[in-house]
Amino acid sequence: MPKEIFDKNHQFLPQSSLLNFEEILRLAQIFVAHGVHKIRLTGGEPLLRKHLERLIEMLAALRTPDGTALDLTLTTNGSLLARKAAALKAAGLNRVTVSLDGMDDAVFRRMNDVDFPVADVLAGIDAAVAAGLGPIKVNMVVKRGTNEQEIVPMARHFRDHYGGQVVLRFIEYMDVGATNGWRMDEVMPSAEVQRLIDGHFPLEAVDPGQPGETAERWRYRDGRGEVGFISSVTQAFCGDCNRARLSTEGQLYLCLFAQQGHDLRSLLRTAHPSGRPCSDAEIAAAVGLIWQGRDDRYSQLRASQPESTGTSGRRIEMSYIGG
Repeated sequence: MPKEIFDKNHQFLPQSSLLNFEEILRLAQIFVAHGVHKIRLTGGEPLLRKHLERLIEMLAALRTPDGTALDLTLTTNGSLLARKAAALKAAGLNRVTVSLDGMDDAVFRRMNDVDFPVADVLAGIDAAVAAGLGPIKVNMVVKRGTNEQEIVPMARHFRDHYGGQVVLRFIEYMDVGATNGWRMDEVMPSAEVQRLIDGHFPLEAVDPGQPGETAERWRYRDGRGEVGFISSVTQAFCGDCNRARLSTEGQLYLCLFAQQGHDLRSLLRTAHPSGRPCSDAEIAAAVGLIWQGRDDRYSQLRASQPESTGTSGRRIEMSYIGG
């Protein structure tokens, strides 16, 4: 959450505007009944949400129509993970993804505008491994001119220390929102990152694990784990996208680069013409229409306009919608 926006004078939403855990659970039940099998808690920083373990317990109890438990995951900056990993696992969380853009403190702080050191994040990863929240994924956003010198040290650290229990993934620097000052010349293509790593630690390709998987998978030829590459700028995967995002106050977004959401909170509370909240069937029907009408393909449109730094229109910020 950019400090120049979310400073001490920022007026945050009142608690009543946010979905409570029961409302989140109700929407999750509706989504799961209609085919969703994976739920990721993200942010902002989700571990700042009070009593998050209770929400995880509630979601972990859900089952798909065939009785299968959900794949319940969480993305975090790692600052609070060391103290919370065991409780998250006990509550029913399956896995965590940790954001870490370099091993050097100065580079890390410059990339993320945070006031905690890399050591805190590494301690959180260690705690997550010990708690059994794996396989753990570590996401590194690569920004040319800022942290590309951290690529090889990151690869070396995670292949040497965790016995394949941690998968490092490199993400192309994306033009999410309007506050990160994105420029195309700061994007380091995944193919270039892959060649750099392969020059130090030879790699071989791995087949995708499931449909709609965003990361290309490669493993070290010496058997010491694998790495992934998410190429949302140079190799748009809009056509295979099967994700939706629910914001903390109940807006449904069909794309990470969306300009607006769809209000589900009002359906939960007072959207019916009679003044009563909508039924589960009515909410499911509304969501179905939203999903059927989706035509988001921002990354493909951006790719078709190579002379531009992006398509027009103000987009939702990643610090708001989550990665």
